[in-house]
Amino acid sequence: MNPCNYLDDARALAKLAADKILEVYNTEFSVAEKDDKSPLTAADMASHTAIVAGLEALTPDIPVLSEESAKIPYAERATWQRYWLIDPLDGTKEFIKRNGEFTVNIALIDDGVPVLGVVHVPVSGVTYAACKGGGALKAVPGEGEQPIHVRKLAPGPVAVVGSRSHQGDSLKAFLAKLGGHEIVSMGSSLKICLVAEGAADVYPRLGLTSEWDTAAAHCVVTEAGGALTDLDMQPLRYNTKDSLLNPFFFVFGDDSRDWSKYL
Repeated sequence: MNPCNYLDDARALAKLAADKILEVYNTEFSVAEKDDKSPLTAADMASHTAIVAGLEALTPDIPVLSEESAKIPYAERATWQRYWLIDPLDGTKEFIKRNGEFTVNIALIDDGVPVLGVVHVPVSGVTYAACKGGGALKAVPGEGEQPIHVRKLAPGPVAVVGSRSHQGDSLKAFLAKLGGHEIVSMGSSLKICLVAEGAADVYPRLGLTSEWDTAAAHCVVTEAGGALTDLDMQPLRYNTKDSLLNPFFFVFGDDSRDWSKYL
């Protein structure tokens, strides 16, 4: 199986889901709560339904795990060699704030590794996409698409991506040890994509995330020449345990520095 064969279809599905999201975004939407009390809007479910239906038609033999269908038991998931992992609306808080920094994430996982990733931004229409061995691309409406690459560390302050909605004591301690730096704030999986396109150097995520939050952008940053690792500098793997929570992690472009030494 060549994951690149599915990239155009995955991008089309992400854009279809984005249209569904924008139908809600452009109204006076209501906000409900999920079991874990995070906000849920009609947009999440509209996007989820569109993507799942599209993937089931595209690859009926490949299971789909979505944030909105996450209660599939590990005993069942553990039998999956290959599966789709989606976040129908990553950055619900950014959606509710109406700042545009939310995404649709579609990833294909093979043996614990993301081998295809699409991160689409509904408001701007920007798409980041990658497949194993195919490099990473950024498509901007009206400008076409271009390959993207991480950057080498330059002299001067390190550009650190920070969350718009989550900044804790661990990150502050990391920054204190790091020394000269500038913070680039961003929501959702776009933080990972900033590193992938060479707009930032490192994204330390010293807080909880779930596997669907990172998988698509993980493929993008890897194909752009970067890495997404745990705090032991080992690449994150997916669907290896009962919990779908990620460990704390780093995203970086330049591996000449051991980012864990600043913990």
